[in-house]
Amino acid sequence: MKLDDSAEQIVKLIIDSGRPPMATLTANEAREVYRNSSKALGGEKPEVAETFDLRLETSSTTSVGLRLYRGKQLNEEAPQPAIVFFHGGGWVIGDLETHDIPCRHLANKTSGTVIAVDYRLAPEHPFPAAANDAISATKSIIASAEKLGIDPNRVAVAGDSAGGNLAAVVALALRDCDLPDLRAQLLVYPATDFANTHSSVESFAEQLPLTKSSIDWFASHYVPDVTSHQDWRASPLLATDHAGLPPAFIMTAGFDPLQDEGQAYLDALKNAGVHTKHLFLPGQIHGCFTMGGFVPASLEIIDAMVAFVNESADEGNQ
Repeated sequence: MKLDDSAEQIVKLIIDSGRPPMATLTANEAREVYRNSSKALGGEKPEVAETFDLRLETSSTTSVGLRLYRGKQLNEEAPQPAIVFFHGGGWVIGDLETHDIPCRHLANKTSGTVIAVDYRLAPEHPFPAAANDAISATKSIIASAEKLGIDPNRVAVAGDSAGGNLAAVVALALRDCDLPDLRAQLLVYPATDFANTHSSVESFAEQLPLTKSSIDWFASHYVPDVTSHQDWRASPLLATDHAGLPPAFIMTAGFDPLQDEGQAYLDALKNAGVHTKHLFLPGQIHGCFTMGGFVPASLEIIDAMVAFVNESADEGNQ
């Protein structure tokens, strides 16, 4: 395989910028570096019909920040389909701003609503804080569907990397709840297994922008207790049962150390009888989803996600 020209350009930009290795930074330094990188690589910000931030109570004592996007050409006369989105960043970096552009594209292309979740980050809030926030936020969003103007029967979950992990965890957690079934789970190069024993981790250990040292750095911040690596809320691949989960779209990249665990999760869902769709981009790198200013494949991923959501909705209406 050969790196796509756009991916090669990104790698060169990272090297030329002199960006220090993630593992040498503090969490706050890494967050700033990632915010700046997202601004530089994300591309133009598309206009949407409406966007605003809010907080939603997830229990009697806690709340979580959300950013709601209404896509253009939506039908304002009826409750909207919705995607609950969890940003990537290794559960340590990333925020509502770093993933603002792809969320806008998703809202416009679905002509619906996207709700991005501002979950708590490690190391200030280690595992299972992010997982708990993601689960609680999704439950609260569905319970508040009328208030938010969304259809509780047409809610999907989505995310990239660590966000893909959280979306998969939410799908598992909500499977047996007394709530409407999720419409789909949209997982972009998801982290699914903290064991780090998959061969792609070693094959692409030095492949920018996500190296093995940075994976270890993220893991040490989010799940410092290695005994928790076996918990399905950290490693959804290790859940005892994947049957009955919502239809799953999984995207993997050929030069991504997480490629094998994404493929392994796809296989686990298939073997459990879950309807799946796999988008494999052989020449791409981890992070390409948020690099739309330089990587045309970013919109290809979004288009495929939207097509899968629509396909799942059509099948559900049959």
